[in-house]
Amino acid sequence: MERVLVTRALPDDWLEPLAAAGLELDVIEQDEAPSDELLRSRAPGCAALLVMLGDRVDAALLDAAGAQLRAVATMSVGVDHIELAACRARGVAVANTPDVLTDATADLAMALLLALARRLAEGEALLRSGAWSGWGPQQLLGRDLAAARVLIIGPGRIGSAFARRVVAFGARVAYHGRRRRPELEAELGAHFEAELDTALTRAEVLSLHAPLTEATHHLLDARRLRLLPRGALLVNTARGPLVDEAALVEALRDGHLAGAGLDVFEREPAVHPGLLTLPNVVLLPHLGSATQGTRRAMADLATGAINAVLRGASPENLISS
Repeated sequence: MERVLVTRALPDDWLEPLAAAGLELDVIEQDEAPSDELLRSRAPGCAALLVMLGDRVDAALLDAAGAQLRAVATMSVGVDHIELAACRARGVAVANTPDVLTDATADLAMALLLALARRLAEGEALLRSGAWSGWGPQQLLGRDLAAARVLIIGPGRIGSAFARRVVAFGARVAYHGRRRRPELEAELGAHFEAELDTALTRAEVLSLHAPLTEATHHLLDARRLRLLPRGALLVNTARGPLVDEAALVEALRDGHLAGAGLDVFEREPAVHPGLLTLPNVVLLPHLGSATQGTRRAMADLATGAINAVLRGASPENLISS
């Protein structure tokens, strides 16, 4: 019986497709990310790995698993935690979970933007503190999204879905990416920005949807954060290391940026302590895909990919083989 190592506790029905295929399930029964040492100790002899975003799949883990390892499926769209070249060199297929988390993540990005624009976290804190003395004409004034200039970096599936949402609020959308998206321009009137630095100077709202690569690490460094107009808002539901967190704290603290809504962090699960003290920041614990339907769909894609690879087929969500 071939064995599948599952790196987190998951509901039994999510794993049922693997059990139904006659595979032995070896589940690490914990919610938090297992250590590298624990992963390497449980990997020997397994035919497949079902991993999560925080699990590092590197050459050491692949070698610990052994030559019979044929598949790695991650319950995420991003694969920056997986050494793809090491997998290719060992003939290990890698699959991710695209498409199914698009709407959930775009919804969350929109929720963060609305929370920032209308200062919801500040309002709730005022109310809970007992300091609210009643309605006032200048109390916690936010901003309108209608006619706001919104820049999207990374107009892929999630970035495009977010664009549709923000346009419905009357915002004007520009986007920056590796290539033009004529269909987005035709559908939404979106404007392509070829030069990122120039685009940043015009963005009242910036929403990040780019993948994490060597080229995009600290894409928003101290210099680029200062290119944004004073009072701009930043939303990041993509990857934490796209932003230099220390520089972000300074830009928020001195008022250059009016606020930031973050679902991801540079050194997850650690959060820069400066972010925790700022009232103009909305922080979420990586909830982008956290709906029941979305997570179940992600599990279905991951287990389906493992079953396909182990029976000699090629799943549609294959990243590398």
